[in-house]
Amino acid sequence: MKNPAIARVALALAAGALFGFGLSLSGMIDPTRVSGFLDVASGHWDPSLLFVLGGALLVAVPGVQLRRFLAKPVLGEDFSLPSKTRIDRPLVVGSAIFGTGWGLAGFCPGPAISAFALGLLPVMLFVAAMITGMFLHDRIYAKQR
Repeated sequence: MKNPAIARVALALAAGALFGFGLSLSGMIDPTRVSGFLDVASGHWDPSLLFVLGGALLVAVPGVQLRRFLAKPVLGEDFSLPSKTRIDRPLVVGSAIFGTGWGLAGFCPGPAISAFALGLLPVMLFVAAMITGMFLHDRIYAKQR
């Protein structure tokens, strides 16, 4: 491809499709399986998703280390890193909300978007609620600035 913008979009689409396929293949889009993994106290814990976690670490840890040696991403202008690095109240509260939602629904954003392609009503409702929550957060946060 001669147009670098089109090449970047095509690569992002291919990477997203591969990631979604991996989530589907691993069982991360099955809320029952995710709930079984997150529920360690019930006596019916399903540890199989530990392999997914291990695979994610095998990719992420070297990637984070590689970032220290690169001035910029291979296909981007700059790294998109958080400006705040300390653990504060909004981070802890947001993490608690995220974890509670994940535990109750059995979905987090990536697997929910992947499962959206199945067209199941519970998934569509979850994604709609997730997008609404993101929109409301941005509206409330913009007013606080």
